[in-house]
Amino acid sequence: MSAGEGGDLVFDRVMLKLSGEALMGDLEYGTDHDRVERIAAQVTRVRDGGLEIAIVVGAGNIYRGLQGVAAGMDRATADYMGMLATVLNALTLQDALEKQGTDTRVLSAIEVSEVAEPYIRRRAMRHLEKGRVVIFAAGTGNPFFTTDTAASLRALEIHAEAILMAKHGVEGVYDADPVEVPDARFLPAITHIEAIERGLKVMDSTALSLCMDNDLPIHVFNMADETNIDRIVRGERVGTVVSSKREEQRP
Repeated sequence: MSAGEGGDLVFDRVMLKLSGEALMGDLEYGTDHDRVERIAAQVTRVRDGGLEIAIVVGAGNIYRGLQGVAAGMDRATADYMGMLATVLNALTLQDALEKQGTDTRVLSAIEVSEVAEPYIRRRAMRHLEKGRVVIFAAGTGNPFFTTDTAASLRALEIHAEAILMAKHGVEGVYDADPVEVPDARFLPAITHIEAIERGLKVMDSTALSLCMDNDLPIHVFNMADETNIDRIVRGERVGTVVSSKREEQRP
């Protein structure tokens, strides 16, 4: 399928980055199954429309409950714990998607062969070509790298055309933290380098640098609006667009 076919899609393949908090709903930590089912319904809707979609999910919803345990722990050990937590989230999301009738594969960067396939780039791309949703678990498989970096890396490896960065409770990128600064200004468009230099909370600097160096746009949006993913992949302006070239940014 080429962009624009199959119901005016503007992308062929995208990477959806979900934070662990996106699965948490109003809980202090853990997984809100109603929220997971709603996310699965959104993903299924765009997949059924012809979009090839891969997902990287974080682990903040689980790791919040482990922070006391991880305090004072070796950083690498704590990071591996976080990677395992992303596997749990990936399996939860896979189950919800398959209950919607959506074929889904979990590919893990660390070996958990009983529950997930190993990450192999060509295998991932073949799954996507066959219309399956692919969930990348365990980050990059290395400590000291975030799931944001994993999303950027995997997006580039599979030739995704954009990263859809789902946020919990905010509409996009602001010039300050809207939780701490009530009159923070919403930014409809910004460049990667501006986001890095201003320290804006889009992604970590490693992830942003990867996107900038490879001209990969990021669409930052509020996951709470269940129409947003569909609107973005059909070319509507939603949330904040982070891109490398100013001429790609529309007012």
